[in-house]
Amino acid sequence: MFQIRAALPADVPAIFSLIQALAEYEKLSHQVTGSIEQLHTHLFGEKPVIEAIVATVHEQAIGFALYFYNYSTFLTKPGIYLEDLFVLPEYRGQGIGKALLTQLAQIALEQDCGRLEWSVLDWNESAIGFYERMGATVLPDWRICRVTGEALLQMSAF
Repeated sequence: MFQIRAALPADVPAIFSLIQALAEYEKLSHQVTGSIEQLHTHLFGEKPVIEAIVATVHEQAIGFALYFYNYSTFLTKPGIYLEDLFVLPEYRGQGIGKALLTQLAQIALEQDCGRLEWSVLDWNESAIGFYERMGATVLPDWRICRVTGEALLQMSAF
């Protein structure tokens, strides 16, 4: 049996460990440059910019969903952007990912959000199938634009 609940400050080290496991799964471990302290500040500091829910088994975090609010100008409503959803491989297939998404959908409705959205890697067929079974539409005509590192510095100087 598992539980889904809002993340607590004491969960931050476990969430960071799950982020590292996600990065390893996506073969992107080299891109994890943050820290537990930064994550704590962004979740629970004076001006939080993200929120998280965790899935636990016997009080141990085994999955998480990290999200933040965005805004749709067309809907003139806030939305939720799911940055990461991850369940440890040994706990998959038990409805935990579904429960995390269901909880996020409930949060979105409680907050009068117009949408819940996220990105998925094009090679992750199992995740794409899972999301489609949950009712998501994978948008074929939208691409993510990203500016980071040196490019961000250069853009700020235009």
